[in-house]
Amino acid sequence: MNRTPPRTQSALLEAMQEKAATIDGTRHPISDVFLVIATQNPIEFEGTYPLPEAQRDRFLLKITIDYPKAEEEAGILEAYAGGNRLHEAPAGAMTPVLSKEALVAARQSLSTGVRAEKGVQKYILDIVRATRTHESLQFGAGPRASLALLESSRALAALRGRDFVTPDDIKELVGPVLAHRVSLAPETEMEGLGLDDILRRIFEKVEVPR
Repeated sequence: MNRTPPRTQSALLEAMQEKAATIDGTRHPISDVFLVIATQNPIEFEGTYPLPEAQRDRFLLKITIDYPKAEEEAGILEAYAGGNRLHEAPAGAMTPVLSKEALVAARQSLSTGVRAEKGVQKYILDIVRATRTHESLQFGAGPRASLALLESSRALAALRGRDFVTPDDIKELVGPVLAHRVSLAPETEMEGLGLDDILRRIFEKVEVPR
């Protein structure tokens, strides 16, 4: 993602925010099931272009993928040594599991079928607002973070067979929702603290709904 030049990023922002693409002055609507899944190199910065805050804010979650465990990496190496390219078979075997209409219906059902009580909504709001005044954060999260936390928590509750959101759902997702929306203060990074440390401090101060 961070290897695309600013002009490409601007076009992608239009697609993500407005569900449209403008080509040669003509605006083309994009399907309502369009989504973006992107990778970003967190180490190498030469030849890359930092994503503007507005663009990062349009991504629902940021998932950090760590190195594989030793036994997993050994299995990868053994498979490739034997001529088995692990990524090719799963990609070739992929088949649709639901229709576009079923996906749209599933998305819509979250708003009406999964409850987020007033106390849970306040819990989300208190957590997000706490990031804006925390001394360890240079920039806090905006209103879009609250909406992302609400919607992702509803989806998690539905996947677990519930029709209501719990504080634990929110706690589990607050890291991926906020990871790309807040910035640590320079002195915080110098102290070796990370976002997880700051979130733990916020959780200690924000009252959990009963």
